[in-house]
Amino acid sequence: MQRIQPVQVTEAPAKSRQLLEGVQRKMGMVPNFMKTLAQSPAALTGYLNLNQALDGALTRPLREQIALAVAGVNGCNYCASAHSAIGAGVGIGPDELAANLHGESQDGPTRAALQFARAIVEKRGQVSDEDIDEVRAAGYADPQIAEIVAVVALNVFTNYFNHVAATDIDFPVVDTAQITT
Repeated sequence: MQRIQPVQVTEAPAKSRQLLEGVQRKMGMVPNFMKTLAQSPAALTGYLNLNQALDGALTRPLREQIALAVAGVNGCNYCASAHSAIGAGVGIGPDELAANLHGESQDGPTRAALQFARAIVEKRGQVSDEDIDEVRAAGYADPQIAEIVAVVALNVFTNYFNHVAATDIDFPVVDTAQITT
C-alpha cells in the first residue's frame, strides 16, 4: 500500500496541476510516481526541470539505459518497470533492457557507461581513477561523464522516492529481486 498518496491532476495544488497537465500532454498519461511527487510542487518542479535539462550530451535511449542500471542496483521495481516501458518506446529491445538492469549491454560504449553508472551508485560517488579511465576509453569525454553523474543522481532520487512512497506500479511490472548483481 502506498505510504505517500498520489493526487489526481484535478485535485493537485495549482502549480502541480499545471505541471501534471503538461506531463499528460507529453506522455498521454501521468505516471503514479509524478502524481505522488505532486504532493510537493517544489519536488515535482525540481524533478521535471532536471529531467528536461538532461536532454543534452547523452541520447534518450542511453539515459533510459542508465536509469535501468541504477534501478537494478537500488532494487527499485517502480523505476525498473517505468524505464523498461519507456526504453521499449524509444526502440530498445527486450533482451537489451533486461541486460541493462544488470549494467550490461551488447554495445561496448553503452556497457561502459552503465558500468560507470553502477560504480557511481555502488561506491557512493567515490569512483576510482580506473573507473574514469574505463569510461573515457569507451569514448566519453568530460561533458558526457558529467551528464552520466547527473542522470545517476536524478535516478537515485526517483528510486529513493519510490521506495519511501511505496508507489503503486502502473507499468508492466519488472521485479528487480530477480536480478543478481
